[in-house]
Amino acid sequence: MAAQPPPGLPVASDRLSAGSVVRYAAGSIGTGGFATLPGLVLVYFLTDTLGVAAIAAGLLVTLAKVWDVIIDPVIGARSDRSLARTGSRRRFMLLGAILLPVFFAVTFAVPAGLPPLASGVWVFAAFVLAATAFSLFQVPYIALPAELATGYDARTRLLSARVVVLTFAILLFGAGGPALRSLGGGDAHLGYRLMGVVAAVVLFAGLVVAMTAAPRGAPFDDARAGVGETYRRGWQALRRSRPFRALLLTFLLQALATGMMLAGSQYVARWVLHDEAAVDLLFVALIAPALVCAPLWGVIARHLGKERAFAVASVVFGLAALSLVGLAVAPGAWLYASVAAAGGAYAGLQTLPLAMLPDVISHDARRHGENRAGTFGGVWTAGETAGMALGTTVLTVVLALTGYRASLAGEATTQSPTAVLGIVLSFSIVPAVIVALSLFALARYPLRRADVEGDVAADVDDAALEIGPVA
Repeated sequence: MAAQPPPGLPVASDRLSAGSVVRYAAGSIGTGGFATLPGLVLVYFLTDTLGVAAIAAGLLVTLAKVWDVIIDPVIGARSDRSLARTGSRRRFMLLGAILLPVFFAVTFAVPAGLPPLASGVWVFAAFVLAATAFSLFQVPYIALPAELATGYDARTRLLSARVVVLTFAILLFGAGGPALRSLGGGDAHLGYRLMGVVAAVVLFAGLVVAMTAAPRGAPFDDARAGVGETYRRGWQALRRSRPFRALLLTFLLQALATGMMLAGSQYVARWVLHDEAAVDLLFVALIAPALVCAPLWGVIARHLGKERAFAVASVVFGLAALSLVGLAVAPGAWLYASVAAAGGAYAGLQTLPLAMLPDVISHDARRHGENRAGTFGGVWTAGETAGMALGTTVLTVVLALTGYRASLAGEATTQSPTAVLGIVLSFSIVPAVIVALSLFALARYPLRRADVEGDVAADVDDAALEIGPVA
């Protein structure tokens, strides 16, 4: 007889209720909003409102993300422990849903008149607390698909719905955040405070709804793990699962590329297009195609397989990013076509790896007889966070090397042609090269449809043997 499926992973049908799909997808309003708005405006807030030098601003944001990377595996293991003791991951998710909006609003509530150093410390401390709260929600949230759906295609449908909401959240926060900021009129500090408070309310609503999607089950025994054991399990997950290593490295590199472009879009709007309002159009051009294409990538995956569809999306995104180098010689409205192509591909870059992750988790659980979905989720979130942080860091390094000049709110400044060229390169060639490198990692991903469906069929057979024949 094959090994019994581990506790904590359901042996369920391929069917998901519409309510479960909707409630799970609602979490992306919060996760997408928190990933988008700080990535878009936080470095810009530091350099062009608070007067913090570009390299220092990048360092502050990176250090906050480093803390996030450190704690994500711990939260993942604690989430597994909470599941074992209570039968659900809801406690961690609820705590994150309550704390994140508070610290998010505080991050942008820097009192006017503080010197750049004090302002930078304020932002750093608040953002570290916000990132910690985000991890409390995000890590168990990432683990849920392996516990909500078992089928190869069911997971794609679940994650496709999530990515539709994610792309909507990127549009909502990416365009709505700067629009709210502009309501401050000439008072930049007031605009950022208003943006922070309104965004916090929306974050809270999405996170609380998604928390209710976490399934409840019977508690089961699980050994208590200390912090050292937590990191050992995270390292073990990386070492023993080749599919996880390949998928995580691919996603980390692509998070680096997209994080760099996200943080650079404000600079492109102001210094390349000479129109700060253009950032709203950039987001519309990015997200409108993504909303349409997220379900389309699910259809493509059913025909080609998730890994091949993921490779296609990556190539399209890389080529679209590469074409934006033309901004160096001919900035103009044509860039929206390239951004739209990148947006359509970006939906695949989100849908497909997230649909592949629960396949990896259940495959590992089947092979090793234990459910470590939270541990895998913690390491995955740490990798994604590291990628986004490195994207911001690489951007600020390029800005510093090319002579970008920071400024206080209301202070007139100009940028050299070299600095403007640095902005263009960080928005085009550099992310395109990083995405190309990610394809080498993706080529090492070994799981195919037959592998995943074989695991599901084996779990169903084990469940039937355990229940016995039906009279």
